[in-house]
Order: sequence, then C-alpha cells, then structure tokens
Amino acid sequence: KSRRYSTTLGALRDARAEWRRAQALEATETDRDTTLVLAHWIYAGTGLTDAEAWLAETLEPAPGTEGEPTWTPAATS
Repeated sequence: KSRRYSTTLGALRDARAEWRRAQALEATETDRDTTLVLAHWIYAGTGLTDAEAWLAETLEPAPGTEGEPTWTPAATS
C-alpha cells in the first residue's frame, strides 16, 4: 500500500461521526446547531441479578494473588 491511500482510525471515526450527524439531520430536519436533550428517566432497579452476582463472585482474584493471573503462560523457545 502506498501512504497516499493510508488513513488513520481517528480519521475514519471522524468521517463516520460526521456522516451519522448528516443522516440524523436529514431524518429530523433540525438545524445543525440544535442540541437535542433527552430527559425521560425510568427506574431500572437496584443491585445485581442472580446471574450478575454469580459472575462478579467468580471473577474475583484468588486470595493472595493481588489480582495477578493464577495461570502460568506456556514457555516459548
């Protein structure tokens, strides 16, 4: 590949964001400088579900490991 055709992920992200903004403006027919505010809130609940609590318990590091992995990677030669 030549550098002339190369791009960065940041440039792609910016182009995608601009394209999405243009699509949203066409769909809503609003001014580009308009800021839409979503102010509808609903109560989602408190705490973890049983499955989330189980997952959190299983992901805790083993005592004495201080968060270090408990497995040993394979030796490479």
